[in-house]
Amino acid sequence: MRLNPFNTDNIRVRQGGGGGFPGGSGGKVGCGTIIIAILAALIFGVDPAQMIGQLEQGQQQTTNSGQVAGGQSETDICNQNAYAAEGCSALDSLNSTWRPLFQQAGITFRDPTLTYYTRGARSGCGTAQSAMGPFYCPGDEGIYIDTAFFQQMESRMGAGGDFARIYVMAHEYGHHIQKLTGIAGQIRSAQQQNPRASNQLQVRMELQADCYAGVWAGLNRDKIERGDIEEGMRAANAIGDDTLTGGRANPESFTHGTSQQRMQALRDGIRAADDTVCDRYMQMR
Repeated sequence: MRLNPFNTDNIRVRQGGGGGFPGGSGGKVGCGTIIIAILAALIFGVDPAQMIGQLEQGQQQTTNSGQVAGGQSETDICNQNAYAAEGCSALDSLNSTWRPLFQQAGITFRDPTLTYYTRGARSGCGTAQSAMGPFYCPGDEGIYIDTAFFQQMESRMGAGGDFARIYVMAHEYGHHIQKLTGIAGQIRSAQQQNPRASNQLQVRMELQADCYAGVWAGLNRDKIERGDIEEGMRAANAIGDDTLTGGRANPESFTHGTSQQRMQALRDGIRAADDTVCDRYMQMR
């Protein structure tokens, strides 16, 4: 994908720590973390229940999350490696795409913070660990990424390519959209009122985030290169609940949707290039 070079005036980027950090306060475990916990179990042999439990415990502690480490500037952080530069350019594009849409709708927009970390970092949702991969924390409106995850995604999941990586970030950005529009809060309230429908509601949120990722891509169609869409579809297929669990999990336990559902949601957003098409995922029966 031909992204423009990042402009640090248009993004908020921070460098996370290097492990051994206590957890943070505020908010619940980000909705992107559950699927990463499952993925970690498959790739790294990590117990997802234990990992999520650590995050929940971390919410009871105090944090000062996302501080720039060692006096590094945002330019230094973005230029630390190719993945970081790519991520900063993607964040710049996402901000530039979504900000005017919010302004047109009369909704207050806030840039999310992108935090890179290695081994571990503090977030508003608890302790971030490298085995978790990318996630969004509603507690501090931050996207957290250990870029080593992208190497695992390519080597162990067969989902490499720049568009695959950017799709993952755009999906987490979709959760930020849900936070700002109030959708995330509505879903959390509905889950508390009807715990039996919690997983189904979670699936709706995840598919809508996939759709929002597609909308961003559709609105930047002039930047898409040959093979990009296929990369995105391979990534969406690789992180479907049925694929990640090898078909062993009960569909009622799914939290993010099947591979087919995730690919379709991404495809819907790309084709429409209109965020209103993603409303359908909150209207599923």
